[in-house]
Amino acid sequence: MRVCDWPGCDEPGEHRAPKSRQDLKDFHWFCMTHVRVYNKSWNYYEGMTDAEVEADVRRDTVWQRPTWRWGGNGIGGQPHNGHGGSRVRDDFGLFGDGWESTGGGGAPDSQGSTPTYEAMCVLDLKPPVDAERVKARYKELVKLHHPDANGGDKDAEERFKRISEAYRTVMESLSS
Repeated sequence: MRVCDWPGCDEPGEHRAPKSRQDLKDFHWFCMTHVRVYNKSWNYYEGMTDAEVEADVRRDTVWQRPTWRWGGNGIGGQPHNGHGGSRVRDDFGLFGDGWESTGGGGAPDSQGSTPTYEAMCVLDLKPPVDAERVKARYKELVKLHHPDANGGDKDAEERFKRISEAYRTVMESLSS
């Protein structure tokens, strides 16, 4: 059995308390009375500037993992520390009512949709996508809806036009 680490105390040391902020796996072992005294006086942030405390708190809010800025294309983004602009770029309308499959061409559910969001709905795609995935989906839809494959059907021709326009819109958004 451990004895309390408090000088002059012979009680059992059943309660652990960290020795320092730098090594949180090294502990003092105290009795209940002395662990309470120690905890009241121990300050994890002692010796840190306000800026260092703020940075530590920000790192803890994301479990010490890197984060990336909102918006942009999300490809090759650089981690950042949480500071920066408050403008959010939502190319695909992700913060609307959500993604509902439109069966390859219906209007999206959310109001105020972007052209890219609408094009993604026409192609029945959900982000994230890359050019290869968009091209593959475009080829699938063209084979199904091309007027020549549908005996010159006018509805198929209109679907084909919408699919082609949606393909151009999505590919342009990926290249910008």
